Amino acid sequence: MRRRQFLQSVTLAPVSPAAASASPRIPLRGLHLAAPRPADMELAQRFFEEVLPKEGVNTLFLEFNYGFRNRRFPKIVDEPALSPEQVRSLARTVRNAGAKLIPQINLLGHQSWAKTTFALLRTHPEFDESPGLYPENEGIYCRSYCPRHPNVHEVVLGLVDDLCELCDAHDFHAGLDEVFLLAEEACPRCRGANKAELFGGEVRLIHDHLAGRGTTLWMWADRFLDGAATGIGKWEASLDNTHMALPSIPKDVIMCDWHYEAAHPTAIWFALHGFRTASCPWRKASVALRQLDQIRAARRDATSVVADRLLGMIQTTWVGFTQFAKAYSGEKDASPQARETAACFRELFKDLRRG
Repeated sequence: MRRRQFLQSVTLAPVSPAAASASPRIPLRGLHLAAPRPADMELAQRFFEEVLPKEGVNTLFLEFNYGFRNRRFPKIVDEPALSPEQVRSLARTVRNAGAKLIPQINLLGHQSWAKTTFALLRTHPEFDESPGLYPENEGIYCRSYCPRHPNVHEVVLGLVDDLCELCDAHDFHAGLDEVFLLAEEACPRCRGANKAELFGGEVRLIHDHLAGRGTTLWMWADRFLDGAATGIGKWEASLDNTHMALPSIPKDVIMCDWHYEAAHPTAIWFALHGFRTASCPWRKASVALRQLDQIRAARRDATSVVADRLLGMIQTTWVGFTQFAKAYSGEKDASPQARETAACFRELFKDLRRG
């Protein structure tokens, strides 16, 4: 008997909305990639056209940062940069492949990497949270911009608006992870401030701006986890009390809960606190599959109110677009880390396609 006929032939007892479980199918099947460089546009178009539908990716996060030629502040650009038409073309290709595109610019933290300071602070050194310190970024992880500088948000939110318009996007990923330089003594505006209040205030400001244009904020969730109480530590969680800002965060912010070495069950914790969330693995398939098991179990066993907040999975990559595409295609010159990441992606999405 066909399923529809069977359901029509029986009488089911009413179930309260709070008791009903969510659909077992995982709604969010996401992939996070660095945006391609201009020279890799042809490879990117082909990869998106072929791989996204083949693997069942329905949401693609592309991290552009300052690697696109924005129309509002053209001096703020990291070369080689995508043209506006190239960004639009990528967005069309992703949509035609049946996926939603969510663009990303890292806000607040991650304003440098190794010895390279990125375009925002190169162009506007007055925005630096630690002005004049750490030549060549020696002794720090990444620079931050000052969230209290009176002119910084006109610039960074202008970049966000421009990228969202180019992508025709109604969702935006703001990064906001691994922020270690905050309330620095060298900053005349932030010196002595409460770090939780600073961080929470920045998240709310970004959220409110996006909400005003009908756009949903996504962000990495690590700064909202208590690294001491959980034992997770300072990278995938916080040891400087920024977790205390969580009660002040609007509940429509979507938390991207990343853990790479162990399947900490914190996505469920965020859902219990009222936030939609996704688990985000990287290169260990065993961790990714345990995270997926946790999401499935919670969606099965929790009330529908909580279960519906557990959106699904986002595979991260962190090897650059070209390396990941090469590794996925089995090319021999892909790095070992890229091959490991591509293998994790294949294993995770093979399991996701089961439902």
